[in-house]
Amino acid sequence: MRRFPNRQDTLDAEGACRTQNYVQIHCAVTNKGPSMTSLNPTQITNQFSPPKLLIASGRAWFGVAAIGQLAFIGFILVYYGTRTLAGDYAAWNDKQLIDGHIEGDPIGNLSFAAHVFIAAIMTLTGLLQLWPRLRRDAPRLHRYSGRVFLITACFLALSGLGLGLIRGTYLSYVSLVAISFNAVLILVFAGFTVRFAVQRQIAQHQIWAMRLFLVANGVWFLRVGMMGWLVLAQGPVGMTSTLSGPADIVLVFGCYLIPLAVYEIYRQAQQRQTALLTVPALCVMALATAFTALGVFGTIGFMWLPEL
Repeated sequence: MRRFPNRQDTLDAEGACRTQNYVQIHCAVTNKGPSMTSLNPTQITNQFSPPKLLIASGRAWFGVAAIGQLAFIGFILVYYGTRTLAGDYAAWNDKQLIDGHIEGDPIGNLSFAAHVFIAAIMTLTGLLQLWPRLRRDAPRLHRYSGRVFLITACFLALSGLGLGLIRGTYLSYVSLVAISFNAVLILVFAGFTVRFAVQRQIAQHQIWAMRLFLVANGVWFLRVGMMGWLVLAQGPVGMTSTLSGPADIVLVFGCYLIPLAVYEIYRQAQQRQTALLTVPALCVMALATAFTALGVFGTIGFMWLPEL
């Protein structure tokens, strides 16, 4: 007597066949391997290899920095924007400033206003430059936003020099030297960024563009660094009202030199991919991300929100 297969067995067999075919088709279409449940221990270990963890650490830092920079843009628009639109320019001074609105100095006031609002534009376009998907899916927007970022960064460098050297907007000679050196680095790095873009040396262009991003955001790093140190030290240890204390000197120069150093450590480790460099770079990135997070959320909570 012929034995007919059990219907449930047939359905199970057909379901397993369809599942196997789906996995094969999915892997072929997406150009991906099987799911994590089918990975062997070696493949799982590779997911957490030092080079991949290093890339993840860079993304983690960028995520924290992006939150802080978007908050910075929001603060500029809400605090200065509302007062400027209302024509209440003297209210700029409600926030403790070195020199905000000065009666009888229309050129200086206009320069200050331009400096503040263009800083918001530079910050936003700078963030867009670090978005890989924008470079891949919208190269034209990437190029134009990059040009806006570069032009505004150079304008802010020159106007910052003007505010310090001509208007006297500085707290101490130490801070003046630090700000001036920062401005010079912005102009130099912008020149190299343009040079390598014109020469179509994209790898070098991206390196110098990242360096430009870091030095152009020196003022933002200074705010984050100051608040991070205040929280860690539980007070203004080594800080003075003129930014001339030991901690102040480290901060006013370190607000752009330290990020540059961290980036070079990260870049060298990513390029060489040796344990001798990758493991220390991971530690550096972890510390940088933690300190940036501390400074960002401290600045938002204690410096910006109380002013709004």
